[in-house]
Amino acid sequence: MDNADIEKMIKDFIFSYPKLHRVETRWREPIVGFVSAEDPMFAQFKSIIRATHAAPSELLPEANSVVAYFIPFAKNLHKENFKMKHYAARSWAVAYVETNRLISRINEHLKSELESQGYRMALIPPTHNFDEQSLMSDWSHRHVAYAAGIGRFGSHNLIITEKGCSGRVGSFVTDLMLEPSARSENERCLHKAGFDCLKCVTRCEYEALYADRFDRHACYRQLLINDNYYADLELTDVCGKCSAMVPCSVINPVKAKGEI
Repeated sequence: MDNADIEKMIKDFIFSYPKLHRVETRWREPIVGFVSAEDPMFAQFKSIIRATHAAPSELLPEANSVVAYFIPFAKNLHKENFKMKHYAARSWAVAYVETNRLISRINEHLKSELESQGYRMALIPPTHNFDEQSLMSDWSHRHVAYAAGIGRFGSHNLIITEKGCSGRVGSFVTDLMLEPSARSENERCLHKAGFDCLKCVTRCEYEALYADRFDRHACYRQLLINDNYYADLELTDVCGKCSAMVPCSVINPVKAKGEI
């Protein structure tokens, strides 16, 4: 079993999912990346994120590889979220719930497939694995996605991929030896690449995102307001306004400018 097999299983599962389950959300084809469990970046995460951020071997002692994948939402979803004022759009909240469930089921499916061939895999929750005081995670799917070459961070702290930032990230650890993906050094955020943008900052109405800093507690307060607003749904601590109707919503905007 190799990289292509893992990528195909993830893509096939997502493609067939809406046919097998009653869901409102639609997704585009995912981007899959791979990184060695021994990559030095995991040690760096303990200093740049938090000391308790797990190393792959702490999740699976025999770890050899980490797989990350970005599931991009359908192109219209971020527009719906932009149109809704003061709260996240209901479709965005539903997408959060349904995509988290999808990620869990992908990982469960892959675990079953890998174990049937004698490999091991550690399951990691798609979200809510963070400290509620510091709001820092012990396993950041976004940082793992960066390590796996899926994308780079934008000014909004989201991963910008070749298919934008509007979507969700999943990851898992396995003892299967996989070829690491290349990490590009080219910025995908227009502001970081030297262009005039920061549209994500103007989208945030909640005093959480600034040109030079991010107030995660102000952000989380709004997430909980949205969760309360959609009390009939499962936990929906989401917002997504900083990824709505911005140049990086569904594409790599720097590449679109022909700069890379």
